[in-house]
This record gives sequence, structure tokens and C-alpha cells, in this order.
Amino acid sequence: MEYSFFAKLAAEFLGTAILVILGNGSVANVELKGTKGNGSDWLVIAVGYGCGVMVPALMFGTVSGAQINPAFTIGLAVSGMFSWSQVIPFIIAQMLGAIIGQLVVYWAYLPHYDQTTDPESILGTFGTIDASDSLWNGFVNEFVGSFILFFGATAFTHAPYFKENMSSVFIALGFLVGTLVASLGGATGPALNPARDLGPRLVHAILPIKHKGSSQWNYAPIPVIAPILAGICAVVLYKGIFL
Repeated sequence: MEYSFFAKLAAEFLGTAILVILGNGSVANVELKGTKGNGSDWLVIAVGYGCGVMVPALMFGTVSGAQINPAFTIGLAVSGMFSWSQVIPFIIAQMLGAIIGQLVVYWAYLPHYDQTTDPESILGTFGTIDASDSLWNGFVNEFVGSFILFFGATAFTHAPYFKENMSSVFIALGFLVGTLVASLGGATGPALNPARDLGPRLVHAILPIKHKGSSQWNYAPIPVIAPILAGICAVVLYKGIFL
């Protein structure tokens, strides 16, 4: 079935919103004071983000491809696997979805945002930060994680044994994201997705949150630039070698 362009944009908007709600919602559950999950371990966040990608992919993968990530959209376009005419509308839909998704997280956890006094715990439920305060380490971590994600996503969608059952592609993608968060996420968060970081960081900067502190805009370019470069390299490399 061929869907309208509006339906594809709606899928990207809703898919990215769900990604942020499930992903950043899991961070809020762990980091914010007074929640049922406060103080639980990193695996909660890994599961949240893995399902945050898998669920919208299962819902919308056959509609828009469930790219839900500007870096993947750009990488596909550079490699000639996606139309450049659709790139900007897709990215706008993804960014708006990330913003709305973050607003939902904020409203759902509002009493706990009011109770939390640690600015970095609050910021961590919106955007990413490097644990060692190193822009270079943040870039390397985001690039490596994003490269594996996009190389894997491209491989999954072109593997012969997945083509007969696309739902298995989306499940595998969810497991990959969860594993990346568990294995490489300790350094930065991680973002692996410009919309997932930039949209919520804008929300953090605007909302009147008690004790919120800085939005750390000095770090903000890293989770945008690194995933985009990784997306281009990963998709172009996969296409050049295997397609």
C-alpha cells in the first residue's frame, strides 16, 4: 500500500514523539526525585530507548520507513536511497515530534521535576551531556554509536532473510538501540539522533523548571553533527560494499 506524503509526515511526527516519550520518559523515571523508578539502573533506560525505537518502527515502518532520525534521513538521501525533496519536510516532522514528545514527558513527570534539585539530573531527561566534560569524547562516542546504528539499520532492511518479514527488522533494530545504550551510553547518554537531543534541549531552555540550570548549548552541536556524519558514512559505506 502506498501512503500519501501527509501520512508519511504524520508517521515521522508521531514516531519521533513516541521515541522521545518512551526514551526520555525512562530517563525521567530513573533520574527524577520521588518517582517509582528513582535510583534504578541503566538497563531501565536501555530498555526504554530500545522499545522507544522498536515500537514506532513496528507502528509506522511500512508507512514512512520509520526513519524518525534526521541523521538517517540525510544519510539515505546522500546515498541516493531517499529523495532530497522529502528531506526537509521529514526533518521538520521529526523535530516537531521530538518537541511534543518531550512536552508530554515533562507534563507526565511535572511533580517530580519540581522535587528534583540537581540540574544535571533534570537536563539528562531532556538532552545529552558528556560524562567527562569532553567535546571530543562526546563526538567520538556519538559517532561510533550512530555509525553502528545506521550501518545496522541499513543492513537489516536489505538482508534477504529479513525481507519476507519486515517486523523482524524493526524488532532487531530495537534490540540494537537498547544494546548501544547499554554498551556505549555511559559516556554521553547517548543521543544517536539530532532530533532526539536538539528538540528536547530547546524545550529545556524554554520551560520554567525549578533548579534546571544551564541547557549546555556549548555541547549541543555534538549530538547533531556526529550522528549526521556517521549516518552519511554508514549508509554510503554499506551501499558501496554490499549493494
